[in-house]
Amino acid sequence: MTSPSSSSGNRPAARPNTAFRVLRGARSPGEFAAAVRRAAREIGEQVSCDARYIGRVESGEIRCPNYAYERVFRHMFPGHSLQDMGFQPRESVRGRRARAVPGRSPGAPPGAYPGRPRVPPAGPLPDRPAEPLAGPPPGLLADVAGIPRPSADTPEESDVLRRAFMTGGTAAVATAALGPASAASPRRRAGASDAEAVEESVRQIRLLDDRHGGDGLYRRATQPLRDAYALLDAGAPRQSVRDRLHVGAGELAISVGWLAHDSGRLDDARSHYAEALATARVSGDPGLEAHAFCNTAFLARDAGRPREAVRAAQAAQQAARQLPSHRLLSLLALREAGGWAGLRDRAACEQALLRARILFARGPSDADPEWMSFFGEAELEGLESQCWSALGDWPRAARHARRAVRLQQAHFVRNRALFTAQLAGDLARGGEIEEAAAAGREVIGLLEQVRSTRIRAMLDRTARELLPYRRSAPVADFLALHT
Repeated sequence: MTSPSSSSGNRPAARPNTAFRVLRGARSPGEFAAAVRRAAREIGEQVSCDARYIGRVESGEIRCPNYAYERVFRHMFPGHSLQDMGFQPRESVRGRRARAVPGRSPGAPPGAYPGRPRVPPAGPLPDRPAEPLAGPPPGLLADVAGIPRPSADTPEESDVLRRAFMTGGTAAVATAALGPASAASPRRRAGASDAEAVEESVRQIRLLDDRHGGDGLYRRATQPLRDAYALLDAGAPRQSVRDRLHVGAGELAISVGWLAHDSGRLDDARSHYAEALATARVSGDPGLEAHAFCNTAFLARDAGRPREAVRAAQAAQQAARQLPSHRLLSLLALREAGGWAGLRDRAACEQALLRARILFARGPSDADPEWMSFFGEAELEGLESQCWSALGDWPRAARHARRAVRLQQAHFVRNRALFTAQLAGDLARGGEIEEAAAAGREVIGLLEQVRSTRIRAMLDRTARELLPYRRSAPVADFLALHT
């Protein structure tokens, strides 16, 4: 059982949740946690459930689950209310009256603490004026995943964290998520609640990225990353917390690096991935090391360094062999295939693609990392399409891109835009002009929800390919919209 957070001193003593223990039945906490993760995947939710979390629920430490877990539990136990599962009503846990927080002036928003000024972004974001961090970024939905806007007096840390991300972007997480527990103050060492805040930051960055792309998020995500590494520097009295902070900070560095990658800041991305890799080496975590090398390989391919992409993908596979995840090895084989395609080595690329498909066919497992929630059949098809495109086989590339678009789940809006842009480019280079223009128009519609420099650059290349055919009505329509 984790030690209580500093904000929980006035909570009543925890009472064991016997009803939830009954629902678990004969399964061990680890087996039940695996069932929770499977149920989450079934409804497109993302939770990081382990035996520790189940223990916290059954001990009564978690009196009411956050919204993501609530949806998963209701899916697992249809007809059961939170109270039927042994949880307390959300309103009784969250409260509706402002609670005094030491050092915060009355009326100040959650997260406005002395010594924790809100840091403005370093200059305006692309295609939009500079703005204060308190408001939601333009273009980002204020109510993603059906989660309501928070009232300023909601005290529950996990609830504030989730809803701050939904309404205020990652800037809010710099204060609401890590809040006064930030290690920016050297007088306080990190606790379990800090590690949990870092982990939740990673989940919410990934969730928003899936829906909106990296352009509007990158600058705001750097502050939580600085706070996470400040917590590492402050240290923690318990080894379990130190381990979680290392992995959480490393995963956060990868997530922020990906936002930089997607928004065209390749040098920044390279720096963040190197930071994550160093953290993985210090902590001795093979999963984090494999993830850092995986993203490094992807970045190297996009930056025109295919040989580096191959080496990084092979290093990732070496680290991942310690993990029983066929899907992870499949993704890493695809990263290697992308490097070989960039080197125009068709035979090596085909071998890596075949290995990726064989590993993918072995199916998912409970050992698959949480960050791989995006990796399904659509991603497999999309990455293979990119390989054939790099090899100049446009018809084959378009065939796989069509499958990727058809198979992509609706909530992965950014990836749907990406694969449709890939399809448009392959069709244009393959001479399928009108179909390419139609796909391009669809991407333009999706870019109303997604901000991604990478996808816009792909669309720009397609527009240049189609420019000689502007006398065609469909092409003219696309070019007018693109302009």
